[in-house]
Amino acid sequence: MARHDRYPHVFQPIRVGATEIRNRIFVPAHTTNFGENNLPSDRHLAYHRARAAGGAGLIIFEGIRVHRSSLGRQQGVNGYEREAIPRFRRIAEAVQGEGGRLFGQIIHLGRHIDGNFARMPSWSASSIPWSATAPAPHPMTLDEIQMVVDAHAEVASNLIEAGLDGVELQMAHGHLIQQFLSPASNKREDIYGGSPENRLRFAKEALQAVRARLGSDKTLGIRISADEFLPGGLTLDEMCGIVRDLVDGCQVDFINVSHSAYHGSYTVSTQMADMAFQRSQFQPLTRAIRAALEGLDGPLPKVMTVCRYQTVEHAEEMIASDGADLVGMARAHIADPEIVAKAHEGREIETTPCIGCNQGCANMLALNLAITCLTNPSAGREADWPAPALTRADKARRVLVVGGGPGGMEAAAVAAERGHSVTLWERSDRLGGALNWTRRMPLRVEFSKLLERQAARLATADVTVSLETVATSERLADVEADTVIWATGAEALGQDLRSGGRALTLEDALADTEALGDQVILVDQLGGWSVVSVAEHLADLGKSVTLVAPSGTPGWMISMYSSFALRDRLRRKNVRIIGHHALVDHKDDAVTLCDLSLEGSEIELPATSVVSPLQGQPRVGLRDSADAAGERVWAQISVGDCQSARSALEAVFEGHEAGRTI
Repeated sequence: MARHDRYPHVFQPIRVGATEIRNRIFVPAHTTNFGENNLPSDRHLAYHRARAAGGAGLIIFEGIRVHRSSLGRQQGVNGYEREAIPRFRRIAEAVQGEGGRLFGQIIHLGRHIDGNFARMPSWSASSIPWSATAPAPHPMTLDEIQMVVDAHAEVASNLIEAGLDGVELQMAHGHLIQQFLSPASNKREDIYGGSPENRLRFAKEALQAVRARLGSDKTLGIRISADEFLPGGLTLDEMCGIVRDLVDGCQVDFINVSHSAYHGSYTVSTQMADMAFQRSQFQPLTRAIRAALEGLDGPLPKVMTVCRYQTVEHAEEMIASDGADLVGMARAHIADPEIVAKAHEGREIETTPCIGCNQGCANMLALNLAITCLTNPSAGREADWPAPALTRADKARRVLVVGGGPGGMEAAAVAAERGHSVTLWERSDRLGGALNWTRRMPLRVEFSKLLERQAARLATADVTVSLETVATSERLADVEADTVIWATGAEALGQDLRSGGRALTLEDALADTEALGDQVILVDQLGGWSVVSVAEHLADLGKSVTLVAPSGTPGWMISMYSSFALRDRLRRKNVRIIGHHALVDHKDDAVTLCDLSLEGSEIELPATSVVSPLQGQPRVGLRDSADAAGERVWAQISVGDCQSARSALEAVFEGHEAGRTI
């Protein structure tokens, strides 16, 4: 294979066990919730085929349950039913037909399943719940342990029969095998608990059983958490020893190094680290595991690394520095299935970026819904929503988009990419809408990557952009258009105060942070990222910040995959949180709060400023005005906050959908 000028390491083939892989980029196993009746679906097929066609060298199919006690929900896929084999075969053939390779991850989730679905208790090493609100699991008997060991081997065999290229045994993320490994979750007193050797016994037995069933000529590896980031849990030093022990006792072709435990605390928010984390935080884990393998006899396993590799350039840096043999990019592939091909062809500028927001992927998982992506609404809809350029409109129409926020920009770009003549009006002097405020906030600034990519698409697709243009009746009367897409957003509102006037909106606060003074109180009545992220930003600026949560918990709609890390940061930055209180008034540098748990109880706190935004008021503008279009009859579509004030996730999705419907 010819050496690639820019990415000489990434675009070199590699042999992993018995499997030849065309490059060093893989798509790690990640839950999609695309399963149907606990079986692989056509949606899985289209999703994985698109990423293989986009250049990924290897795809690892999401966790495949090995036993009924690990199902959890109907979207979870099992590999023990014979009916699953032909379905996996179709997916393997699709991926391999595009030049990729497909491994399957076999898993038992242990205490993490929802027992209500299977109508049985969850299983684990000990009767320790994974979170404060979870039920206590059933401590497995010796017979049940052996049953699950055998089940891993059986499912691995089924996957090879289905034509998959290899198997990954899941020992990471706090699932069943890690529950036995970790002293934080294993309090047994038999041969599977107590000493490190006993806690390792289940993992060894499962690994050796799978290898014995597959034979030495099939590819088998393990996924590990190099550090649980959990008090009393597995540390990096201990995991280095565990990995050496596993590799020394069995043929392991690859080690996929991850981190964290699925536990109701900070650790779970590191698993799919959001934009507040730096990718450099996790790379030392992979390097340490790689170093721990040195000196072992025989061929060493290939080492894989994951977490926050957002570009092929990031992957090249890690491989070139001998940090890993392969680099996993899960969310980057959700955002753009062609990320590898675009890098190979020198078209990186066309890549749809992953911004680490976790709103379409991790947040949907927390809701037991199919994943999507804020920057790529077609993720998971590959069969129905192929690239806009491939679904050119039968007839080119004249389209006016009113509003240049993320929803309007997406609508305009998609419509133009499908062949329509598109004009976009934006009333301010720049595109981006409310997301422009994130440019001022270092921990949320990655949203600018989305806006930059959308603006580039508008230019490439020849969208006529008119800034500082308000949609008046007079302007609309002169427009020749077949369709108008309204993306005018929502008007920011602040809470009314008892003494008159209103509290500040988030926009007010960010417009002049110096004017806020030193003691700022924010009231979260919205529940998403907006209020809590501004609170954190103001704390970073050195202000004394109090966050009031009438519901009891600020940011209650943020999933656990981000919320535990957020709370940890707020605590370290001394942001005071007051739950079950509501704002009453602010005057004379004092705020009055009422205690919602007690009748007529109020407290006063010092505050130089109070920020208490309400849900925005949709800007209807001239959309429903009878004279808006004069005598013209237009098709009209509304997207984003001008329908209902929500987040950028909904705005971009609705804009994308609107651009496809014309």
